Amino acid sequence: MIIYCAGAIKGDKKYQKYYKQIIQIVDSLGHTALSELNRNFSTPILLTDKQIFSRDIKWLKNSKLVIAEISGPSLGVGFEIAYALYYLKKPVLALYHASANSLSAMITGCDSDLFSIKKYSDAESLNKIIADYLKSGPG
Repeated sequence: MIIYCAGAIKGDKKYQKYYKQIIQIVDSLGHTALSELNRNFSTPILLTDKQIFSRDIKWLKNSKLVIAEISGPSLGVGFEIAYALYYLKKPVLALYHASANSLSAMITGCDSDLFSIKKYSDAESLNKIIADYLKSGPG
């Protein structure tokens, strides 16, 4: 299954190591993790903002679902979640670390049937949450 993985690239990078672990977990479970930080899709060429936007929208459209790391604020991740949920009608699993101080009310208040939000504490819990979510047939 093709899964779009979202996480802070330019925003709050405090939890970026967990974003990278999400990508690795998705790959290790035999799925394709679409992300700028996935080594399989990295490019040695610097892309313009328009090229990044076009690529990421194409990836979102071609994915079955989105898994997003949301522990730190990121305008891009918020945009991708909203685009996936309300424009593309795709399921989104949003994950946040137990130490995250506060999440946006726009995230915690979202009541879409396609939206799941889960708290994790370490790589092991992250792996279990993702594996269970994918086994349950999201969306």
